[in-house]
Amino acid sequence: MSVYVNDDLMDYDEAMARFDVVIGLEVHVELNTASKMWCGCTTEFGGEPNSHTCPICLGLPGSLPVVNAKAIESAIRIGLSLGCEIAQWCRFARKNYFYPDMPRDYQVSQSDEPLCFDGEVTVEVDGEEHLIPVERVHMEEDAGKTTHIGGSGRIHGAGYSLVDYNRSGVPLMEIVTRPIYGTGTKGPEVARTYLAYLREMMRALGVSEARMERGNMRCDANVSLMPKGSTELGTRTETKNVNSLKSVEAALRYEIRRQAAVLAAGGRVRQETRMWNEGGFTTAGRSKEHAEDYRYFPEPDLVPVAPSREWVEELRATLPEPPAARRARLQAAWGFTELEMRDINGVEGALELIAETIEAGAPASAARKWWVSDLARRANEAGVALDEVGMSPGQVAALQALVDSGALTDKLARQVIDGVLAGEGEPADVVAARGLAVVSDDSALSAAVDVAIEANPGIAQKIRDGKVQAAGALIGAVMKAMAGQADAARVRELILEKLG
Repeated sequence: MSVYVNDDLMDYDEAMARFDVVIGLEVHVELNTASKMWCGCTTEFGGEPNSHTCPICLGLPGSLPVVNAKAIESAIRIGLSLGCEIAQWCRFARKNYFYPDMPRDYQVSQSDEPLCFDGEVTVEVDGEEHLIPVERVHMEEDAGKTTHIGGSGRIHGAGYSLVDYNRSGVPLMEIVTRPIYGTGTKGPEVARTYLAYLREMMRALGVSEARMERGNMRCDANVSLMPKGSTELGTRTETKNVNSLKSVEAALRYEIRRQAAVLAAGGRVRQETRMWNEGGFTTAGRSKEHAEDYRYFPEPDLVPVAPSREWVEELRATLPEPPAARRARLQAAWGFTELEMRDINGVEGALELIAETIEAGAPASAARKWWVSDLARRANEAGVALDEVGMSPGQVAALQALVDSGALTDKLARQVIDGVLAGEGEPADVVAARGLAVVSDDSALSAAVDVAIEANPGIAQKIRDGKVQAAGALIGAVMKAMAGQADAARVRELILEKLG
């Protein structure tokens, strides 16, 4: 079912000239612990609905939770990587509200006593640094998943709804920023860059897959506008559960234009949640004009968490190289320009795959080319993550080795990719089975060159007259006749030999 949207929108540049933007980001990250937050059920993605459950994560009467120690460790390492203070003592609380896929009608979370607090990170956009103040990093549990059957797939118009509790109780981190000021026209890009930083950091720490398309990482994006010269925060909206870097930037840009049009017309922005539609717009959710009373109170079934200072320092020593420093080091080692590196950062998961392909023996430029262009396009068309496209870094390196040896051209290599993705084996197997190797046999090439010369006497005469650049047309004719499998360099040599 299509959604009709009739929002008035102000031109983005005009909005930026009239208003200052204030952004806030709440990022939820699922941890990749082997078991759930309070029980031993697996956190493995997928599985039959309600097959990864037990009395504890179903919230059955009499079941008692136990804190997952690995989740606490991961949370502390995340907090340290964000420059946070680590609480010497904190506890969990019950956040009371009804949610269809919340089995207990409350969520175990943290309220005014987060595990990590008062951090900050710096991100760079177009050579300009922006400070992101982190208010808190707290732990909680994920909810289940509700699927609405019938109609548009939303609750309105559905015939009935099904609940899958496999995800219920999965360890969840919430990283909350303070209001982010001073981003100017770059606000949406700063938000996108910060999300990319978090995703890269989570993977470097090894605490989460951070796959936005799977919901491992998702963002609630808040934005408000202040008239130029004002110091009073405007009314904010919160766009919920945005699940891609591109969509976070687009949702913020849309909301800025929408709010600017409302204010310019003398209207009032409603404090509310919004939903992002991949068609390129937000729609109204529920009103948040009044603060919700979640009736927090300490979780009586869980003991407080009191990490020792010695343990915290031990965990600090395990932190990997910061993402920004690693990117700078790899960029220098690979010899990439800022623009080339930006292209890599814009493709989710590309950096690690390129690094692994280079480690497998491929030149840096070739590894970048295959992953950022051909394979990224195919992954996008298939609707899968880049590392699920069906080709490994080792196979990409093997493919490039065939190109470097002269056995394949780039055009033929793309046909080999087709074969590998179709399950026809390793690159060398596909080359053999499909007969894709470059033809470098002089007898076959010489015969094809003779045909091309005879069919193009005018071009041949230009070459005889010294216009060597005209050889390109004959090379193209030979390549076409041999289905792109001719050795272009040898074809050129033969043409020049035959035409003096």
